[in-house]
Amino acid sequence: MSNVWKLVFAVAGVSLLAAMLTAQDAKKAPAHRGGILHPELTVETGTWDAPAAKLGEKTDQPWSATTVAAGVAGKPQPGRSVTRVGEIVDFSCYLQLGKHGEKHRACGQKCVNNGQPIGLLTKEGMLYMIMPEEHDPRRDGGVDARPSASDHMGHIVEVTGTETSVNGYRAIYVAGLKK
Repeated sequence: MSNVWKLVFAVAGVSLLAAMLTAQDAKKAPAHRGGILHPELTVETGTWDAPAAKLGEKTDQPWSATTVAAGVAGKPQPGRSVTRVGEIVDFSCYLQLGKHGEKHRACGQKCVNNGQPIGLLTKEGMLYMIMPEEHDPRRDGGVDARPSASDHMGHIVEVTGTETSVNGYRAIYVAGLKK
């Protein structure tokens, strides 16, 4: 067999192997393409048009003085003031299991009260992490989002704060969450 044919067969074999591996990888972890996971899990408190509560305070600047001071060279990441309506969810259970709504309320409360991150799930299926905005009080334990998240777990609420995103991760930093 000539070297040309050996090269042709080698290239064809490598191409076939690459195609098979790509197809297997696509089957392992399919990406969700939008919308709310498990829409059959319903919310009983609050609606998209009439949220059950309002969390956060509108501020003149997107970042507090403590956040600006804590930023690298006094400059935090870019952020903008927003108000979003969504369901308070346990971020970890939602991403891992798709759980939310009234049937997941007690579990979500336990998870959030024991340190799991807090999420806000919008009608379109966008998921934001929710955190207190004020940097030093957050770091030092002076502000806490857990009580309000636990109280409103599985409820649709209105959240006002500073939105920022880095490499696909989205967060809303909420001002005024007292401990």
